[in-house]
Amino acid sequence: QVQLVESGGGLVQAGGSLRLSCAVSGVTFSRYAMGWFRQAPGKEREFVTAISRSGENTYYADSVRGRFTISRVNAGNTLYLQMDTLKPEDTAIYYCTAVRMQSSNTYYITPSAYDYWGQGTQVTDSP
Repeated sequence: QVQLVESGGGLVQAGGSLRLSCAVSGVTFSRYAMGWFRQAPGKEREFVTAISRSGENTYYADSVRGRFTISRVNAGNTLYLQMDTLKPEDTAIYYCTAVRMQSSNTYYITPSAYDYWGQGTQVTDSP
């Protein structure tokens, strides 16, 4: 059974930082490209960032580039999202996603490409 379990969300003041984690089980983690998406109230789910199987290649939405950092530890089956200089518009439920990839250096940025999703963790940034 594949499980993606996010943690680390919470309430933070504007300009603060949070680190999200996603623990993955039931699959060989190193064979999967990973991503983070988010959904704010009343809005569609949007891409945040993605990382290749190897961890060498990453991509960020313009809205978070330079503030967020995605990383992974394959030996520990864990994905991370370091979020710095948080803004009120970052308030959303954040989802961890996984997709099986043949290539070790590619990723996807569209939600329909991903096979597995976590249950989400709430991030709230207060002004």
